[in-house]
This record gives sequence, C-alpha cells and structure tokens, in this order.
Amino acid sequence: MERVSLTRTVPADPETVTDLITDVEPFMLAAGFDEVTLDGDNLGIMNRVGLFEIELDLEIVETDAVLRYEQRQGIFESMMTEYTVAAVDGGTEVTATTEYSALDLPVLGEMIDSTVISRQRTKELEKQFDWLVEQVT
Repeated sequence: MERVSLTRTVPADPETVTDLITDVEPFMLAAGFDEVTLDGDNLGIMNRVGLFEIELDLEIVETDAVLRYEQRQGIFESMMTEYTVAAVDGGTEVTATTEYSALDLPVLGEMIDSTVISRQRTKELEKQFDWLVEQVT
C-alpha cells in the first residue's frame, strides 16, 4: 500500500475548517479536478492527467475523520483518502492522507508509476490546503 500524507496549519478555528472541508464539491474542485459530482454519499471525480482521463467513483464513509472517501470503481485496486483536523496554536492543523494500492489497469500501470501518482496527489492536496487558507484570510 502506497501513502501520501500532508499536514498544514490553517489560521482558523476547527469548526470553520471542518465546514469548508465538508462542503465537498467546492473542496474537491479546489484540488484541480476537472469534474466533481456529488449525489448523497456518492462522489465522482474526473481528472485529466497528461494524456489520460482518470475517473473515480468514490463513496463518502462516516468515520471519526472530518471527511473520508473510498474508491468503489476506478484505476486503483483500492484507494482511500481522509482529512482530520486538530486545534493548535494559531489555528487548525489539517492532515490529509491518501492510501492506495496498485493501479488496476495493466497498460496504464506501466505508464503511470507510484512516483507519478504520489507527485500528482501531493499537488492536489496542496491546492486544497491553499484553498482552505484563501477562504479564511
């Protein structure tokens, strides 16, 4: 299982940050995805990465995390992302963690390795963190 995790302090209280994260569509669009659809707990994202168009069918799962979603269908054998918040001096510490296992598409798997996925996911999470900071400053 591969893992990408980032943490940043957002200069706002945990309730404000939680509200921004749980407003799922704009929060997911902030990652730079080309399309985001939300229907109840069903979350769909589509993103063009280089020559490829990647679609993921995700499910929002209730946990102790502020937001957690897991892949139902997509390019990974499995994929999960969760966001947690904690009050700290100066605001709220937000941690986003994505865990995934192997690509489930043989041809694509040869062209997009773990390094590319990790780099892309890091950029997406950084954009979401930037958006959170922009919303509160």
